[in-house]
Amino acid sequence: MRISAASLAGGEISYNKPLGLRYNRSESALFEILEHTADIGLRARGKTKAELFANAALALESIAVDLEPVRPESAYPIAATGEDDQALLVNWLSEVLYYLDGGRIVMCRFQVDELERGSVRGRGWGEPWDNTRHRAKVVVKGVTYHQLKLTKDSQGWCAEVFLDI
Repeated sequence: MRISAASLAGGEISYNKPLGLRYNRSESALFEILEHTADIGLRARGKTKAELFANAALALESIAVDLEPVRPESAYPIAATGEDDQALLVNWLSEVLYYLDGGRIVMCRFQVDELERGSVRGRGWGEPWDNTRHRAKVVVKGVTYHQLKLTKDSQGWCAEVFLDI
């Protein structure tokens, strides 16, 4: 599955039901779902590292939940630390997953406000889980370091992350 959408300023990306996913002029994919025998993976992209982190969070949510009925009603703070960029990405995604698993909060929009060496701080917009409107797709147990890749090229940043399901 390949998803394309516009990367907004400040590392923000959102899924909006009336508009669908927004497209940029270059039509470059922000994230893809990767096939794997035992787990499921995602490949996220961004012009900046902040956009990459926001897009990876959106990809994670899209794997776990049908995002179409999700409303960005409230902002939820997301923060993580890590010894390097790979650990930072895994910990950021683990925080997003914690909201879904532990807090029963589903999010459809993400923004990275601050990304420095060893720390990331941002927000996710969403709402509490509603059994009458929300539908789970895949139970994601955790974010793994298995085959984790984080690279930068002339078009920006790319990450491949596999999730334990």
